[in-house]
Amino acid sequence: MSIRIQIFAVCGSLAISAFIFELIRKRKMLEKYSLLWFCAAVVLIVLSLWRNLLEKTAALLGVYYAPTALFIIAAFFAMLMFLHFTVVISRLSEQNKNLAQEVGILQEELRGLRRSSGQTE
Repeated sequence: MSIRIQIFAVCGSLAISAFIFELIRKRKMLEKYSLLWFCAAVVLIVLSLWRNLLEKTAALLGVYYAPTALFIIAAFFAMLMFLHFTVVISRLSEQNKNLAQEVGILQEELRGLRRSSGQTE
């Protein structure tokens, strides 16, 4: 792996980490959702700095050109993040639906109570 690719990979990973820290600091991202991003950045930094480990990982993956392994690993982490956030969104959608149903039931009960007491809406 050339030094230019190594520097680019390390700088990119550090930039992602700094951006995640900034999102957390501005309260635009919760800490629990940032862990996967930090894990990905740390793995990419370690593989970028430790050339021998990257070459062994590339050989294990069956990749001839070691820097390509960085992109494969980054794509793997991206898939993990997509899966994680899909689960989170699915859970939130279900909770949102349940809350809307509960609000509808409560509104109907309130209307019934108002009708029985003679109040108008």
